[in-house]
Amino acid sequence: MAEVEPVSTNNKDDMQEEIPGVMTTSTSAISDFLKKTKAQDIINWGRKNSLWFTVNAMGCCGVELLSTGMAHYDTDRFGIIPRNSPRHADVLIISGYVTKKYFPALKRVWDQMPAPKWIIAFGDCAISGGPFYESYSTRQNIDEVFPVDIYVPGCPPRCEALIQAFYELQEKITAKKDKGTEY
Repeated sequence: MAEVEPVSTNNKDDMQEEIPGVMTTSTSAISDFLKKTKAQDIINWGRKNSLWFTVNAMGCCGVELLSTGMAHYDTDRFGIIPRNSPRHADVLIISGYVTKKYFPALKRVWDQMPAPKWIIAFGDCAISGGPFYESYSTRQNIDEVFPVDIYVPGCPPRCEALIQAFYELQEKITAKKDKGTEY
């Protein structure tokens, strides 16, 4: 049986053993590898292909949002999966109107989501107030409070428009032009 002899170098991190038939590495070699490769691109590839969204269905846009996850559209095949817990979600979809009473709860959901996180404003009510514009109970200009990445217009927008919004969000993540991650 062959004896294992350590290879001596000046750097303590580079100390490694030569074992026949086994490839070993050091922390500095891993660090050099990550510096030379595009590790952020690999991480973003994983992020863009596993977008989990939290469901906040309000008004008529909520019906379209919920039907997007059904069998006819099957968003699971794109890695787009609804989650009921904000601590497991990457994407917050603000669908429908946001009342002043509902706004603190929506803000709390956003604060509980782990980074990186993204927002899709789904429907005219979420974007500009829709027919409830300048109502006494509706919160206006959601984009001033939340960093909205994608706007989906329509009253109510179709399910295909939401799938297109997710596709555009995936493109933004790939191009590193999203608001959810600081590069």
